[in-house]
Amino acid sequence: MNYPLDIINKNKRFSIINGIYSTIANSYGGFVALYAIHVLGANHQQVGLINSLPAITSLITIIIGGLWFSQLTVKKRFCGLSILFTRSVLLFIALIPFLPNYQAWVFVLLIGFMSIPGSLANLSWQSFIGDLVPERERGQFFSNRNRILTIVGMIATAFLGVILNRYDAAYPYPYQILFVVAFLFGILETYYLFKHVEFPIQKPQVKEQIKIFIKIKGMLKQKPFLFFLSSSVLFNFGWQMAWPLFNIYQIEYAHATAFWLSLFTVTNQLSQIITYRWWGRMADKYGNSMMLFIASAGMATAPFLTILSTNLIYLTVINLWTGAFLAGTNLLLFNQLLKVTTDEERSSYITLYTVFIGFIGFIAPQIGVWLLGQIGMITTMNLSSILRFFGGIAFLVVAIVIDKTNIKVKKTDAH
Repeated sequence: MNYPLDIINKNKRFSIINGIYSTIANSYGGFVALYAIHVLGANHQQVGLINSLPAITSLITIIIGGLWFSQLTVKKRFCGLSILFTRSVLLFIALIPFLPNYQAWVFVLLIGFMSIPGSLANLSWQSFIGDLVPERERGQFFSNRNRILTIVGMIATAFLGVILNRYDAAYPYPYQILFVVAFLFGILETYYLFKHVEFPIQKPQVKEQIKIFIKIKGMLKQKPFLFFLSSSVLFNFGWQMAWPLFNIYQIEYAHATAFWLSLFTVTNQLSQIITYRWWGRMADKYGNSMMLFIASAGMATAPFLTILSTNLIYLTVINLWTGAFLAGTNLLLFNQLLKVTTDEERSSYITLYTVFIGFIGFIAPQIGVWLLGQIGMITTMNLSSILRFFGGIAFLVVAIVIDKTNIKVKKTDAH
């Protein structure tokens, strides 16, 4: 779909504003583990489920609704309503401390339930914005957008950390207010999503719908997408298995308060802000796959370096270091996904990719928590580093294989 230049610029502006409100609405995420452990009394299993349950509910939701969504000719309404439903769950989360029993389990279940509309919102937004922004402008636009949103997230997180640190860690009311305010910003997020200009996509008329398994088989035969998907599965397993472990280590081992958790996030985001444009320039120069290797290899150092000390200042420095590679990973993974998908079938490819990554997002944190009980924190975190590094090597192999394939194709075309 070719949009006029003025419409493209307008959509870019609304996308940034929408993203700003989305970032503020999501700023509660850095304190979810603190809320679960100190206020609701969550155990390690429940902390792990906070990371993994949303992944499995997202997976089920996407399998049921994802391919249906790919047939939509207008995606804005679907995306906006999904965002609004997601933010509405925060109002129920705010009421949890009033329950007499099972507060932690209710919280885990609500977090999982919230991922149902949330996963559809994320899936539809990726396809939606991919249609609105031309491919030639995506790298620079998303690097600039991510940089702006990271600045906003850094400020919001720092502000919340200072406020929450003024209260006892087990005091629920500041968190309840936080969830209500996040819902209000979610309304603004939805409003600016609806302000985007979208033209209906002309879908080819077919007499018989292609069977789902035939369609999936056809997508998996596309080598660039298959290689990228395989590398992402390996890397994401190593990445996501450590997610609950970082929270447990910082809160229970290093005894981090809300202030220190916010400082970890702020320094991490500050590093992202500084490096976003650099990753965009290097991706344009050397290619997404090659730079993904560098970003993922840097991400592999995070678990290993974290467990070297419980000193809070040291952990702050480590978050500053890893933020640079996180910026590259987030930017390049999304850009590479758009690059290996076709305009006509982008929604279907994104759905399939999200299903695979969603499955990994469910099992990886649970395996991480299980390994924590079996072999301890140090060995489990080191294992996460190793798997992340092998994922980075896989991205490098993909870059080499695809480049060689493209060279052969060009030589054949020349003859």
